[in-house]
Amino acid sequence: MNTPPISIEALLVLDAIEHRGSYAAAAEQLNKVPSALSYIVNKLEEQLNVTLFQRQGRRAVLTPAGKHLLSEGRKVLNAINNLSEQTQTIANGWEPRIRIACDSIIDVTNVFAALQQFLIEHKSIEIDVKEEVMSGTWEALIEDNVDLVIGAPAPVPAQKGIRAVKITDIQNVLVVHPTHPLAKEQKPIKPSDLGQYTTVIVHDSAKQSIPWSANLIEGSQRFYVSSVKQKITAILSGIGIGYLPVNLIAEHIKAKKLHVVELIEPRPIQDLYLAWKITNKGKGLKKLTQLLIDNNLQT
Repeated sequence: MNTPPISIEALLVLDAIEHRGSYAAAAEQLNKVPSALSYIVNKLEEQLNVTLFQRQGRRAVLTPAGKHLLSEGRKVLNAINNLSEQTQTIANGWEPRIRIACDSIIDVTNVFAALQQFLIEHKSIEIDVKEEVMSGTWEALIEDNVDLVIGAPAPVPAQKGIRAVKITDIQNVLVVHPTHPLAKEQKPIKPSDLGQYTTVIVHDSAKQSIPWSANLIEGSQRFYVSSVKQKITAILSGIGIGYLPVNLIAEHIKAKKLHVVELIEPRPIQDLYLAWKITNKGKGLKKLTQLLIDNNLQT
């Protein structure tokens, strides 16, 4: 395999010349003599058969080809710097990447605020956030597809080795569009009276385990969506009825865009958890979970 003409050293030289505007100033920055920089640039130009710099007075200015090479080359330099930082991070017990699953039931605003706070101190750690639903959230952790789950609903799986901490709880209420027949009812509704109406249901994202059937209304026609956000939109559109957490729809209720249906048997309060596997000893995960707990994360 032939040695590629573009070396890391050559990219560093191009970067310094472009930043400083001359070979002499770049040589001072790199602690080299100007002739050494000229040799590297000339050799690169000869191997690529292109002109990278042209003179404008005393300044060395990149040609279009030179601009393209340096623009793409800086991506390579950044990748190398990140690789170096990640290697040192791993050697010190800090993982290079933390994978997170947020359940669709939670408002991620406070979660992202905590992540931003974490990244101020740990810029080299990559964060990967995905959305899951119900048992799919727990499954992602059990199957080692993520390192941390946020907002996972009760019950906590009987799987050994999972550490779960309750972070909040939610109250689900039955809501309908203000023009829906249930919005005109003056007395509490029996569960048996709901079966005649279309229900909006969020698909459980579990792929291996048996999906949960939380908040189902027996006998009703069902309209399925893939997230709580879509469920809210569907009910706002008058497609059907459904249970939703009060905290996520408070503004819609206040604006009278959604109507809360009073039930004879209100839904029980549901606990939500922050969870991870205790076998994961990464310092990043430990720091992040403690940050989320200390911030009294609420949904």
